[in-house]
This record gives sequence, structure tokens and C-alpha cells, in this order.
Amino acid sequence: MAVTRSAGLLVFRRTGSGGIEVLIGHMGGPFWARREEAAWSVPKGEYGADETPEDAARREFLEELGLPVPDGDWIDLGEVRQAGGKTVTVWAVEGDLDPAAVVPGTFTMEWPPRSGTTTEFPELDRVGWFTPEAAEPLLVAAQRAFLERLVTRVRGRA
Repeated sequence: MAVTRSAGLLVFRRTGSGGIEVLIGHMGGPFWARREEAAWSVPKGEYGADETPEDAARREFLEELGLPVPDGDWIDLGEVRQAGGKTVTVWAVEGDLDPAAVVPGTFTMEWPPRSGTTTEFPELDRVGWFTPEAAEPLLVAAQRAFLERLVTRVRGRA
């Protein structure tokens, strides 16, 4: 069985107090609608053998947020394995995007189940800026490692 791979980009900005904030998105669709904790994600998506992880991260950012990737140096945050077995690779880039400018991509699924009705949902139903401490409980558990790695790397570059 092939390993499912996903790649994404975590945008961060520096705050006036010397800290940072990260831009994350709440996953769209009916399964996540009533959840807050562990229902947010780094903008990311799956890719196949015909695409590099970097190209996939750039493509998925544009698809999920409807905004171009901020200019800047990418910081490699490595990879994690999520509970379902998917391996996620993430980079960080400094930028300052307006969440109100986001135009999320969509996906379709049968909803309600076994209804025969196909419904369209946003991939991310909202995005926001959070300190790493505030983002931690919101993110899918395995992705929390990216926050720690980012904070470590940014402090080392300050």
C-alpha cells in the first residue's frame, strides 16, 4: 500500500512584542463544523509521484486560500506522520495575509450520507492568525510539531 503524502505551507508574521503569529485554517465540511479543537490545519494537500513536495505546497496554498504564496525564504519544518498514516511535509514563510481576502477552494461530497445528493463545501471554512500557544490545541495533533519547530527556527534567526 502506497503512503499518502501531503505538503503545505505555514505562513507566519512577527508581532510588535517580538513574538510570532501563524495563519491556520479550520477544515470545512460537515465532519468539522461543530469542532474547534484539533479541527484546524496548515494549508496543505496531497501530491503524487509526478509533483515535488514544494510544488504541491505552493499549489495547495493557492487552491485552499485563493491567494498567492508570500514572497520570501522557505523554512523547512520537516515532516510528521498523522494518525491516519498520511505523511505531511511543511515549510514556513514569513508574510502578512488578510484572512478576509481568502477565497477558499471547494470540494464535493455526498451529504447527507446515502442521500444521493452531492453538496459543495469550502476546503477551509475560516482562517485566522494565532500565537503558537493559541494555535496548538486547535491544530490536528500531529501538526503541532510544526509550531514548535517554527518557534525554534525563528528564535535562532532573530
